[in-house]
Amino acid sequence: MLDKRVNSLAEAVAGIADGATVLCGGFGSAGVPDDLLAALLEQGARELVIVSNNAGSGKTGLAALIAAGRVRKIMCSFPKTGGSFVFDEHYKNGTIELELVPQGTLSERIRAAGAGVGGFYSPVSVGTRLARGKETKVINGREHVLELPIQGDVALIKAESADRWGNLVYRKSARNFNPVMATAAHLTVVEAGRIVALGELDPEAIVTPGIFVDRVFSMTEAR
Repeated sequence: MLDKRVNSLAEAVAGIADGATVLCGGFGSAGVPDDLLAALLEQGARELVIVSNNAGSGKTGLAALIAAGRVRKIMCSFPKTGGSFVFDEHYKNGTIELELVPQGTLSERIRAAGAGVGGFYSPVSVGTRLARGKETKVINGREHVLELPIQGDVALIKAESADRWGNLVYRKSARNFNPVMATAAHLTVVEAGRIVALGELDPEAIVTPGIFVDRVFSMTEAR
């Protein structure tokens, strides 16, 4: 019987290695897999490369990983947001590396990895520091920068509902980066608000098919 449910948060994040590239869903506080991030902190992996829309806020979740010195590098669009004081401190101290990626480019680089695309040309960042060292090409008279895919070792994502096959439905803006990240990692781990019986999810509402999902955990079904 195909069943991707796991029994604990520890089992959900088991095997994530030091140095792993971790795709972390979320936009601000919407759709962030906070329970999985807390479990990753407890698990102990170090030297992580985090790919996220922002650099965490407050003292929990991604911010807690950074505070513990477990993140070597972060690739994000908005490192400076309300409550991002943990990242600010570590960046000023030189203890974390930042690769700033425009939001649309970040999403498309992740999507390219999931689609098996070797790269794409974009006019975004031409003539700025973000384009330094990158290949350029003139297309239809306009200069473009070559952007390469972002492939994750692991994706930590959050869904509103899942079934045991790993089919996922998201809640409103919590959808954000989660679906595209699910396609772009070797291991996709889901924090679900609830797990429902097979057939209960409307097929037309399923955003992420279970083929992209490896592990599903829900606090409401923890056993």
